[in-house]
Amino acid sequence: MIIGSALWAKQDRPGSLIAAFAGGLAPDLPMIAMVLFATKVTGVPEQDVYGILYFSDGWQRVFAIDHSFLVWGLVLAAGYLLRVFTLTAFAGSGLAHAAVDFLTHHDDARQQLWPFTDWKFASPFSYWDPAYFGSIVAPLEALLVFVLTIMLVFRLRRLWEKALTLAISAIFLVPIVVTGGFHGLHGM
Repeated sequence: MIIGSALWAKQDRPGSLIAAFAGGLAPDLPMIAMVLFATKVTGVPEQDVYGILYFSDGWQRVFAIDHSFLVWGLVLAAGYLLRVFTLTAFAGSGLAHAAVDFLTHHDDARQQLWPFTDWKFASPFSYWDPAYFGSIVAPLEALLVFVLTIMLVFRLRRLWEKALTLAISAIFLVPIVVTGGFHGLHGM
């Protein structure tokens, strides 16, 4: 969310910050909804959600669509063609999220070239798994979010935009500071 907003939120484009935040979250919304439904409504243990359901064909189909470079690229093109910058900011941030995930997911990679292929790029880097440099990538991602948050706060003019940016960044950074752990809300 922060990364996409740093790329797409513009001072002179009302609504672009909200659109960029929403676009940065959108690729993970289906997963969040499915995890919450599975754990809170049906009572599936969390280890079964991430160990079994996450890798099931049904869930993987959803992830293929919500992280598809083609889908996000088409929405981005529509924003440009229609000259609707909020749509462009939304899609650009979603595409940035998918790109970061492409580079930082190994065992949990997505089919981002859907519908052309079901191939997954198993990145040599993981945002969380120490076996794939997660102990390096996670702190670098947190540092990037921190730096981009400062940049956004100085770039944005409206107080509510600055406050919203700080609040969203805090959701990611505060647990890291409090727990000392880096398995936070990746893709921000």
